[in-house]
Amino acid sequence: MSIRVPELIERKRDGGELTADELAELMLGYAKGSIPDYQLAAFCMAVFFRGLTSAETYSMTDALIRTGETVDLHGALGRKVVDKHSTGGVGDKTSIAVGPVVAACGVPFGKMSGRGLGHTGGTLDKLESIPGFRVELSTEELIEQVRSVGLAIVGATANLVPADKKLYALRDVTATVDNYSLIAASIMSKKIAGGADAIVLDVKVGEGAFMKARADAEQLADVMIDLGRRAGREVVAVISDMNEPLGHAVGNALEIREAIATLRGEGPSDFVELVEEASTQLLALSDLGVSRDEARVKVKQALGDGSALASYERWITAQGGNPDESVLPTAAVVREVAAPSAGHVQSVGAVQVGNAALRLGAGRRDKEDPIDHSVGVVCLKKRGDRVDAGEPLAEIHARDDESAASAADEVLAAYELGDDAPPPRSVILGVMMA
Repeated sequence: MSIRVPELIERKRDGGELTADELAELMLGYAKGSIPDYQLAAFCMAVFFRGLTSAETYSMTDALIRTGETVDLHGALGRKVVDKHSTGGVGDKTSIAVGPVVAACGVPFGKMSGRGLGHTGGTLDKLESIPGFRVELSTEELIEQVRSVGLAIVGATANLVPADKKLYALRDVTATVDNYSLIAASIMSKKIAGGADAIVLDVKVGEGAFMKARADAEQLADVMIDLGRRAGREVVAVISDMNEPLGHAVGNALEIREAIATLRGEGPSDFVELVEEASTQLLALSDLGVSRDEARVKVKQALGDGSALASYERWITAQGGNPDESVLPTAAVVREVAAPSAGHVQSVGAVQVGNAALRLGAGRRDKEDPIDHSVGVVCLKKRGDRVDAGEPLAEIHARDDESAASAADEVLAAYELGDDAPPPRSVILGVMMA
């Protein structure tokens, strides 16, 4: 079969449906360079306006997977392997705590992760705060580490879904990112190719998330759950609130410290809630044969008896890092942000805090930007907390006084204070499954 790309673009533009073979040829041709960017840009715009059916979305996902290599963790380990993915947010260090909890409970956890861009931090960037930590492992090293340690989080290889890397970059510069089918195909192609049998998706919604409205987050989750089912994977989606930063820490080494504190049983309540929920869902999907209630008991036990922390230390050591918190980089300047008046915190703007951390050097605007792992923001007070005038709301961790002062103004503007305490609100908005 040899496709004529203009005919496919025209058919999709007019609301027609493409076959699995046509989508496979389109993606393979694009990955090899025989189909140019301008034709794929036109195709993406047609999809943006016309959408893809559920069958087309799966065919597109499968086509992306077929452009590269795949990892068979189940076949290599003879065990059901689990994975977790987040759609991204401010202060989202969840995988760094969830992996050790799940591994401590006896469930293999294998994850290929990414880097951050803009105000959304990447798991690999956070892990690279740890001196010596290796994010690049071969497939053989990944499998052996999951077998021996029960846990690995690594960077995706260049040969894993290569068409998606090209396609995402193209969508980013052609205003075609915001489409459920294209987002879902991008995420799930990497998850399925990465070899996990069961996946928990943390789909974030709110000011600091990609999806601003809950209905949009649920629609995206629904598409990804359907893709998992069609691919023979079990998928559960946790819908979580991203109107505020998650936990207290925003910034790479700061977030590693918070993940370690959480594994010691000393984490912030909202972060602990999300870690426990994601871990519980993963255990319930695993081959342990436990109910969700039994899984929750195991998760709380691992966080309480030190086994999750021990699992973290084994994992970091296995990937060449030093798990001792004292070796993490620290910022040259730490400045407090004081409350201008007494009251209760009504809200803390996630995007404003995330952008302050970005400008401090904790994130990157462009793919090649260097990252300062030591800098960031610690939100000492969150929604519902009572503060007195002059009491610290947050800490700025900066490389110099000038950037600290600028970030302090930005973080102060992120806080809204009021007389009465707002009603309590769970970070977990819902759980969706097939």
